[in-house]
Amino acid sequence: MLAASNPKEEQGLRHQLTAGQMAMVAVGGSIGTGLFLGSAPALDLAGPSVIVSFLLAAFINLTVAYALGELACAHPAAGSFGVYGDLYLNAWAGFLSRAGYWAAIAVSIGAEMVASAVYMRHWFPQVSAVAWVAIFSAMLLVVNLRGVGSYGRFEFWFAMVKVITIAAFVILGGALLFSGRVPAQYTAQGGFFPRGHLAPLLAMTFAIYAFGGVEFVAVTSGESRSLREVARAVRITFAMLSVLYLGAIAVLVGVMPWNRAGVTESPFVAVFRSVNLPGASHVMNFVVLTAALSGANAALYVSSRMLFSMARSGWAPTKLGELNAQGSPMLALLVSSYGIVVALALERWAPANAFEFILRTAFFGMILSWVVSLAAHVSFRRRLPPDDLQALPLHSPFGGWGSAVGFAVICAVILKGWWDSRVNFISGVLYLLLLTALWWGIKPGRKS
Repeated sequence: MLAASNPKEEQGLRHQLTAGQMAMVAVGGSIGTGLFLGSAPALDLAGPSVIVSFLLAAFINLTVAYALGELACAHPAAGSFGVYGDLYLNAWAGFLSRAGYWAAIAVSIGAEMVASAVYMRHWFPQVSAVAWVAIFSAMLLVVNLRGVGSYGRFEFWFAMVKVITIAAFVILGGALLFSGRVPAQYTAQGGFFPRGHLAPLLAMTFAIYAFGGVEFVAVTSGESRSLREVARAVRITFAMLSVLYLGAIAVLVGVMPWNRAGVTESPFVAVFRSVNLPGASHVMNFVVLTAALSGANAALYVSSRMLFSMARSGWAPTKLGELNAQGSPMLALLVSSYGIVVALALERWAPANAFEFILRTAFFGMILSWVVSLAAHVSFRRRLPPDDLQALPLHSPFGGWGSAVGFAVICAVILKGWWDSRVNFISGVLYLLLLTALWWGIKPGRKS
């Protein structure tokens, strides 16, 4: 079995996470706005054929999940894709994925916290958003500063609320369809391909975004109990996300006319309302609140570990690589919460398009980790001796060629997003240039 590339650099982290906890951290970071909010614009672009979009996205997610799984089993480290980039591509790719991902995921924490404050207005309209952000931030910091085992148990049950809700949505929606209480809408509004046969490709951006978070498993590998737990976590994460997402989209398309989804209310609220669920608005508000807080909690954990890894490998100040008595990188955790301040400042003083701009940049930073990981996996498969590959507890069913296909598709999705939106193009290019300039600035003084 291969050892981690930097066992001494990340020494001190506690190996306490089980496969279930690792999977729920990834699920907690994945299920959120991509499904609850992104489903409406995806439906508008593709109609019922958005099911095809999610099937294609599930395949891409499979290639990413198993590529990350093989690499994480060979090199279990909190630096994850940064380590893979260093080993199998070059130092620039390793830094780009580490720093770009850290900045992106930290900003997403702030976005989720602001969203949580908005949801609380449903029950407490007189309390300011700043107060709720402060309360929730303190709560999440306390959870993350404790031992990783305690954190894993907390996030497991936190994320479980979202899993149960989506499962209930699939069951209720399926019951409505099979009982005939709601006529199936798969071909009722202009057929299965009302926007044309290429429309599913247009909705791929939203579908792939919904699966974002699967890479969290690789980051948690640095604190897993064993390599077999890493392998199990990858399988659980992929299976859970695929079943929940494909089931939810299939039910959503069947229950709601695609040209009315998201016009007046969330499609998920509409399904629960149609079965006369008492207090549907309160139930769904609780669910989306939990989804936001769970996402922020998972993102805070992952971003702190990424910054900790950067500090231990010379790409960030050394102090950020220190651990407290519980084995948590306290300073890295506090610095990684900067996104909360950024989001509050944007909410208070910047126009809405500025907030959109930084979130689009954040999405590009997260996708960078997939691009680097898939490219590194292709090189990893070519260089790894057959005996070492056989010894791994997880094997990608597609090998290196699957990662090559996934790499090409994700790059095409990025370029398509740049073609469609000047904001995407400008923010993405600026992000790459800024990170490259930072790499050149840090490189001469780095102690490797």
